[in-house]
Amino acid sequence: MDFRIIWFILWGGLWTVYFMLDGFDFGVCILYRFIGKNEQEKSVMINTIGPVWDGNEVWLITAGAATFAAFPTTYALMFSYLYSVVLLILFSLIFRGAAIEFREKVDGAGWKKGWDIALSVGSFFTSVLFGIAVGNVFEGLPMDASGYHGTLLSLLNPYGLFAGLLFLLLFLLHGSLWLTLKTPETLNERAAGMANKLWYILLCAAAGFVVYTGFATDLYAHYLDNYILGVVPALAALSLACIKYFVTRRQYASAFYSSCLTIVMVALTGLIGLYPDLLPSSIDAGYSLTIFNSSSSAYTLKIMTIVVLIFLPVVIACQIWIYKVFRRKITTDDRAEQGISYR
Repeated sequence: MDFRIIWFILWGGLWTVYFMLDGFDFGVCILYRFIGKNEQEKSVMINTIGPVWDGNEVWLITAGAATFAAFPTTYALMFSYLYSVVLLILFSLIFRGAAIEFREKVDGAGWKKGWDIALSVGSFFTSVLFGIAVGNVFEGLPMDASGYHGTLLSLLNPYGLFAGLLFLLLFLLHGSLWLTLKTPETLNERAAGMANKLWYILLCAAAGFVVYTGFATDLYAHYLDNYILGVVPALAALSLACIKYFVTRRQYASAFYSSCLTIVMVALTGLIGLYPDLLPSSIDAGYSLTIFNSSSSAYTLKIMTIVVLIFLPVVIACQIWIYKVFRRKITTDDRAEQGISYR
């Protein structure tokens, strides 16, 4: 049993779960100013993520910690080379979290407008920046024995920006589908209409990204060597088509689950193409960081695997319980009865 391969799967799985869960948070926070027509409706939309958004971000911390523990060299160089992007993501997350917490503390138009901007802008930039970071990893970073030769501007290359756009559209669609499940009739219909429009835009962007990836990266090499792996991107395309099918038939729960599956399959497609690299070099493949040349010792990985097998089911069970407790729709009466936001 090669624990390095196991931890590559776990590492990718943690990032995938994070994007799947926090993705709809980002989408809701960007869209709520456009779908909500008054203060009550905006509060309802924010309250749909109130009980779960910070729990979703636990997976980001876990993914970062797993990178540090399992692949310390990759952790050190990735966060160093992508320092500017990581720092901007951190600031965006701080603004977003502060906005969710403080927006309802003062009942003033100016106060709420300011936090509305912080919430939307923070979520927008976080979504795009994550895509830019992932896109640059897929494309490969300009690094060799003497270090990293890129800058923040070099990270804002066409492929990285295209990846940022794809992430943004995935999260916007994901968030609009979450709102169809959690909001009353009027907001529900607006969210469904938004999801329907976003689906067509995402379809065009995804098709373009698939073609662009073939020219800009080596992600398709594994798929050309083993055609059976093509099942994964095929499932990504099928699940994306299912979103449209279920939205048209007003089966919003199925549409949301299809969106979850789309994000999972898209992430899995990228991970399969990336393997065994973690941080590929665009200068020379010999300088790439892989699961074999940047991992912790076998004993460390073995101990970590035992710890994960004990505690990960507990974390998953707790999160499932939270979603079950707060599974009902949010209405405008909730805020009137509670007098506060759902937090």
